[in-house]
Amino acid sequence: MQKKLSTDHKRAWIAFMVGHAVLTRMIDKELTSRGLPTLDIYDVLLTLEDAPERRLMMSQLADRVLLSRSGITRLVDRLEKDGLVERMACPNDRRALYARLTDKGLALRKSAWPAYQTVVCEIFAEKITEEEARVMTSAIMKTMDDQPTCLFHGMPSCGE
Repeated sequence: MQKKLSTDHKRAWIAFMVGHAVLTRMIDKELTSRGLPTLDIYDVLLTLEDAPERRLMMSQLADRVLLSRSGITRLVDRLEKDGLVERMACPNDRRALYARLTDKGLALRKSAWPAYQTVVCEIFAEKITEEEARVMTSAIMKTMDDQPTCLFHGMPSCGE
């Protein structure tokens, strides 16, 4: 039996997908204009900060951030060149590599948080009420009930 989306569900899905794309582009543009790293970089730094010993195997990191596996490899390459992350061999599996957050990466993540918070407030939070935020969170979380909570690394602090 083929299921069919209601008009309201279709609109909600489109709003979610388009909204995510538009908002992340707007936030990245504003962050870049302030000389800050983009959301994908912040996501990697925060994910590693929350990990035991500030390190994860590359495959674990790819599972926890919002990038493709190939995207995470390229991003970690850039972060390593900038001294924000270092790769380390896994002692138990010579084929596996860890990505570990350096002190420089941790300092950047911490120093970026106040501006990130301001930008997200300006572009997102100031446009919706507290009640709308709670409803949105509840609705989205319902759709993700079978996903590991590590996807929400740091919630509710998100890096404070």
